[in-house]
Amino acid sequence: MPAVADQWAREDLDALARQGLRRALEPLSSAQGPEVVAGGQRLVSFSSNDYLGLAADPRLARAAALALESRGVGAGASRLVVGDMDAHHALERAAAALMGAEAARLFNSGYAANAGILQALCGPEDVVFSDALNHASLVDGCRLSRAKVVVYPHADARALERLLAEAGGRRRVVCTDAVFSMDGDHAPLRELAEVCRRHRAALVVDEAHAVGVLGPTGRGLCEALGVEADVRMATLGKALGVFGAFAAGSAEVVELMANRARTFVFSTALPAAVCAAGEEAIAVMRAEPARREALWRNIRRMAAGLRALGVPAEPRSAIFPLVLGEPARALEVAVQLRARGVLVKAIRPPTVPEGTSRLRFAVTAAHSEAQIDLALEALAALEVRVAA
Repeated sequence: MPAVADQWAREDLDALARQGLRRALEPLSSAQGPEVVAGGQRLVSFSSNDYLGLAADPRLARAAALALESRGVGAGASRLVVGDMDAHHALERAAAALMGAEAARLFNSGYAANAGILQALCGPEDVVFSDALNHASLVDGCRLSRAKVVVYPHADARALERLLAEAGGRRRVVCTDAVFSMDGDHAPLRELAEVCRRHRAALVVDEAHAVGVLGPTGRGLCEALGVEADVRMATLGKALGVFGAFAAGSAEVVELMANRARTFVFSTALPAAVCAAGEEAIAVMRAEPARREALWRNIRRMAAGLRALGVPAEPRSAIFPLVLGEPARALEVAVQLRARGVLVKAIRPPTVPEGTSRLRFAVTAAHSEAQIDLALEALAALEVRVAA
């Protein structure tokens, strides 16, 4: 007789399968890059967030290898115990310099960073205002903070101002993605910052899909718009091609993270090798602005090609959603594209709202013009139509 949890799992998995929402892991047998090998097939990938093409850069690998030899594999403990290494501090200094901030605090992932930032800043007497389409990590960070959570309509600064005016609370924090990961659109950061200023609210911005992509020096949407936020979160695992994340802000706010952020305090520290690779990635990104220029050439090419196919597309980020409606339709088109050599994964609820299952194309600096054209030609041949 199966265990109780086995029965529950089987029931839930069967329900997910009936809805077209059951997921499965598919390991790659290659490094990340514009071409990958999946299931023994070489495919052009448009599902990676490796925006600057750094994930397989040999310089990052060498930096990691040297750190492995001198610092070993694991950190051994949380940083507040005995897991704190010089490699962590070197990467934090590099991250702060990258963002033009006083200081930065490392976290083990972007998810851990967003959860920890909000929980460190807020408590039960406070109010957090969250964009309706914020990433799940911000949503869960709001919950972990134990503050009252007010969800404002997507990218609606006027609605946010009305809600702020009505809210009490000891402290108020507004949190938002900079670039929204499933649609590729931007938060109205100038307007949000002004609303926060008028109502003495703190502004927390998740720059995960913006750092390395937007801004004159790649610092993200805040830099691009000339906006100052109280805290900016950025990942090392997207444009920088490594792993982990950091929160950038004032020295006092960053120090508070080390004292209050549970995802920092109670996590074994990142390995020194990951930190060394992250530090090298930041150095490469800052020294090679041509990577960002190449990315934007590809973004513009993809946007123009999609518009020629009748698909609404703007060159505003590296993310291009093709909303197809129901999960089965998104899965069907993903299979058809794969047969033509293009790998783009179907995105389904709960990642996106019901009725908006989609293919999410992500363009990188490493894609060639021919690879982008291959994707566009495949879409044209299949006569893909987006949902109304």
